[in-house]
Amino acid sequence: MNTPPPVPAQTLNSSDRLLVVLAHLSALLGVGLLLPLVIYLVKKDDAPAVAAQACEALNFHLSLLLYALACIPLAFVLIGIPLLIALSVAGLVLAIVGAVRASEGAAWRYPLTLRLVG
Repeated sequence: MNTPPPVPAQTLNSSDRLLVVLAHLSALLGVGLLLPLVIYLVKKDDAPAVAAQACEALNFHLSLLLYALACIPLAFVLIGIPLLIALSVAGLVLAIVGAVRASEGAAWRYPLTLRLVG
């Protein structure tokens, strides 16, 4: 299993840092896939570091959606319900960790994320 190289800390101004934090917390704000997508599309030419983190958040939210869709049929066999609960707790915790890391200026790569965009 190849692991991605460590991502160095980034120097972002305060508005870019806010956009990155909002991209990571977008699911908690109720705009899960939409906000990271908009940030990625707007900032991909101007600020590649912001676009990279928005893309990472977008990939994470897409992965969570796919994992949740896979758990729905398993709910009929009763294993899906605990998996959905674990998935939602992990999504919440990892999004908060990503936002904290982004507010510190460090790039964050979510574990078990499918790289679908970017």
